[in-house]
Amino acid sequence: MFEDEVSFTDAFGRLLLRLSLGVLMLLHGVDKILDVSAINFISGELAEVNLPAFLVHGVYVGEIVAPLMLIFGVFSRLAGVLVAINMSFAIFLAHRAQLWEMTDFGGWQLELQWMYLACGLVIAFIGGGRYALVKD
Repeated sequence: MFEDEVSFTDAFGRLLLRLSLGVLMLLHGVDKILDVSAINFISGELAEVNLPAFLVHGVYVGEIVAPLMLIFGVFSRLAGVLVAINMSFAIFLAHRAQLWEMTDFGGWQLELQWMYLACGLVIAFIGGGRYALVKD
């Protein structure tokens, strides 16, 4: 009986993690579709560090495609890696000046960005679980 409970809680925990990260990242992606100024900003940041402009399209992979993969549980490990890569780029391009800064309330300035990156990595390590459409 206890093993079944652990299996259920493990599967439900993975589902909750996938849905939480997927929905929250998807909202960022939808915003970038609706407001192209964000894409223009990212293009400028890429140019500033001499990276090719086509990399800006990775935002759609990391904030639209990967979150949908997480929500539906399709290749969840790959989706977690894509989110982690997306957040690594976001931290490097837009937030590197805040890397060692704290908020006025004692938190790390990049705690939200790190949480997205870490959750992507966790999913990459543990997989989508029992309630994924495509098991990994």
